[in-house]
Amino acid sequence: MRLRGNLFLMTAAFIWGTTFVAQQVGMDALGPFSYAAARYILGCLAVLVIWRGFRGQRQAARRAGTYKSGWLAGVGAGCIMFIASSLQQVAMQYTTAGKTSFITCLYIIFVPLFAVLLKKRIRPENWVGAVLALSGLYFLCVKEDLSLSYGDTLVFISAFFWTFHILFIDRYAAMVDAIEMSVMQIAVCAVCSSVVAAGWEDFTWSGAQQAAFPIFYAGVMSAGVAFTLQIIGQKYAEPSHAAVIMSLEAVFGASASWFFLGEVMQPLEIFGCLLMIAGMLLTQVGGQLFQKLGRKT
Repeated sequence: MRLRGNLFLMTAAFIWGTTFVAQQVGMDALGPFSYAAARYILGCLAVLVIWRGFRGQRQAARRAGTYKSGWLAGVGAGCIMFIASSLQQVAMQYTTAGKTSFITCLYIIFVPLFAVLLKKRIRPENWVGAVLALSGLYFLCVKEDLSLSYGDTLVFISAFFWTFHILFIDRYAAMVDAIEMSVMQIAVCAVCSSVVAAGWEDFTWSGAQQAAFPIFYAGVMSAGVAFTLQIIGQKYAEPSHAAVIMSLEAVFGASASWFFLGEVMQPLEIFGCLLMIAGMLLTQVGGQLFQKLGRKT
């Protein structure tokens, strides 16, 4: 089950990483909240299809007395996700995608720190893996100027909310219906984004048509599929472990930018990717390594 959870989280990271390309293209035609509203509405519809497909399992859980609704937990997760994603989306108007991915993924350090405050035990390999992954993110984005601008500050704040989102899901994902939780969190983001867009942005159908494919990909694959995979995957992974795996979205983002936008990865960026992969692998096999070292000493 742990392997299945890791595969779900890895797939989510891949989708999120490639979504950076969709965000860049989509934001050329729509405002940040209009784009977010469109993607979350589409994502909500996609997850509703998944939710209906699992109705047999829910009915069986009800008969067995093990069913627990995920709607209320989804409201909490959705509120946190709306704040985090909105800060990140707006920030991309004032800073670069490279700096955004680097600063956002600071959650791989914040998650273990906050998990300790919640009295969760964090193993040594999780700490070392997090440091390796963070170092890899630095080398991946080293070409950017790391001064803290207005946009950088917004992304930095969003990293804290992504941390809260990961820990919130870790708290409730194994207790409630994960699909219901996913539907509700995306629905909350869709409603909140629509309200803000209606009040502060000018939506045009021509802009929506220009951004049709980015909206579709970010809506169905990122908002719909990836966040659902995150909730299911975190049932079987510790929060610090999950954070390291999900931080690989920056690696996939750089690769997608190279493939679709023609951006060439420099040697330091490739080195950063390798460090991040090493961090992920350490969280998988590091426990056995530390146990062997402990026995030898």
